[in-house]
Amino acid sequence: MIGTLLTFLAMGIVSIVVVWIVLSVVGALLGLTLGIAGFLLFKVAPVMLVGWVVLKLLARVRGRGALSAADRKWLEEG
Repeated sequence: MIGTLLTFLAMGIVSIVVVWIVLSVVGALLGLTLGIAGFLLFKVAPVMLVGWVVLKLLARVRGRGALSAADRKWLEEG
């Protein structure tokens, strides 16, 4: 009887420790994922957006919004 209770107690403690470790790993991965997403959203995306806008404005100023004949031929061959 006592042996069974001690076995249940040990399994309960082991289960709590395993769940704690799993939740710690999941939390760390979630934090890392959110950190990377935040970095990409607030650091990289604005720089890429500004670069895209500058390229579009330069293309409009230079008047090269369309593909040249050579570029169109190259795209159709591939």
